[in-house]
Amino acid sequence: MTGPSALTPRRLGRSRATSAFRHRNYRLFFGGQAISLVGTWMQQVAQGWLVLQVSGGDPLWLGVVAAAQFVPVMVLGLFAGVLADSLPKRQTLLAVQVVMMTLAVILAVLTATGLINVWIIVLLAILLGCASAVDMPVRQSFAIEMVGPRDVGNAVSINSAMFNGARVIGPAIAGLTIGAFGIALAFAINAASFLAVIVALSMMRDEELHTPRLLPRPRSISDVLENLVEGLRYVRQTPIVLMAVTVVGLVATFGMNFSVIVPPLAQDILDSDATGFGFLMTASGLGALVAAVWLVAAGKPRPSRIAAGALVLGLASIVLAASTSFPISLLLMVPIGAGGIVMAATANATIQLNVPDGLRGRVMSVYTTVFAASVPIGGLAAGALASTVGVLETVLIGGVLSLATGIGAFVWWRRIQAAKRAATAATTAEAAAEAGATTPGLAASTPTAAPLEAPAETSLETLPLPQSGAPNTRAAFNPPKPNEVLSTRR
Repeated sequence: MTGPSALTPRRLGRSRATSAFRHRNYRLFFGGQAISLVGTWMQQVAQGWLVLQVSGGDPLWLGVVAAAQFVPVMVLGLFAGVLADSLPKRQTLLAVQVVMMTLAVILAVLTATGLINVWIIVLLAILLGCASAVDMPVRQSFAIEMVGPRDVGNAVSINSAMFNGARVIGPAIAGLTIGAFGIALAFAINAASFLAVIVALSMMRDEELHTPRLLPRPRSISDVLENLVEGLRYVRQTPIVLMAVTVVGLVATFGMNFSVIVPPLAQDILDSDATGFGFLMTASGLGALVAAVWLVAAGKPRPSRIAAGALVLGLASIVLAASTSFPISLLLMVPIGAGGIVMAATANATIQLNVPDGLRGRVMSVYTTVFAASVPIGGLAAGALASTVGVLETVLIGGVLSLATGIGAFVWWRRIQAAKRAATAATTAEAAAEAGATTPGLAASTPTAAPLEAPAETSLETLPLPQSGAPNTRAAFNPPKPNEVLSTRR
């Protein structure tokens, strides 16, 4: 059946690729975010072009602004994870959206009146970073509350597709808007787009949320630190989560500095303008969108795709470093975007599916903090390199380091699989030995059970799902041993 009736919530929910849409709260979230993210990407493009204009074209200032926006996330992100496990997420997100909308309005007004300068942009970026520090872990961990544990993998993949769909639309609209009406209008559109999220969150029904019992609010600094340590310990002692966080952090630092590298690439190397810059970012978003849609259809998050995405991004960046042609560079931005989203979306889903409810906010805050730290560190380094050795040379260095990280990730994943197989074989042998000891003569008459062989590619969908429960501030779980790779559920 085709037509509108084929897109009803009931029909959407029947497909595994769209199972998250069975939930009314998620449909509201999706609609609000789809609109707001277009505005967010418009502001990203407009802000990069504005910084180039007011700084005299120095790419180092792009790195400074990127650092100003993400240093607060790096510093405050872990503490925000405690908030994510302690406060009602829907109400927290509502408050954060109002703050972000206010900052966008201020930036639009100052730009339109000509009162803007690079230091004001830096200050507003710092304030936006403080809001983002709270928004990121709360929003990431809110997904499972909207759809429940069985549909969270699908929700994460759809969120990635939505995010990258906005990457296609937002930069293209921003480039055309800046060329026709000026930079200030792009900021104004972003401010208005926050209304969609605010309305959507306001319309959600709390009784339909899968809300776990909230973590008791810390009453002292020692309580806060203890909660932080629990999240960090879980990441450190769970190899599959540690691999996902580490690989994303390294590749994002080396090879995903788009806001710093692409503006001077468009202006200085490809002899283009704001419209060309917008289309380069759109090409990256198109590749990311195609990859995200493929991940939705694929269904099963496979950790090996984290390494595969890093490899694709690294190889495409190396080829981009040899190009001075706008059409060729435009085409190469497609696999760069695709590789980045395959890596990041798979890492996100992998973490979500391997974290107990009582720790989800804190563990996701580790992921978002590492990802956020890559922006100031990588942005400043990329800006400094572009100012000294050149833009194309900076792209080449990032591509080589991303490629090396992808190769290392494949080796790491194979070792995790080997540890899992060894643990399974040891458990089977131990069970057989115990059975023989408790039943005299059984061991002599019954052949030893063959060790269970783990599949070459472990699907996260087959793992036990995390159970909601009352998290404790002290020892919320028994940390898994390093070799207990995927058995990390409570």
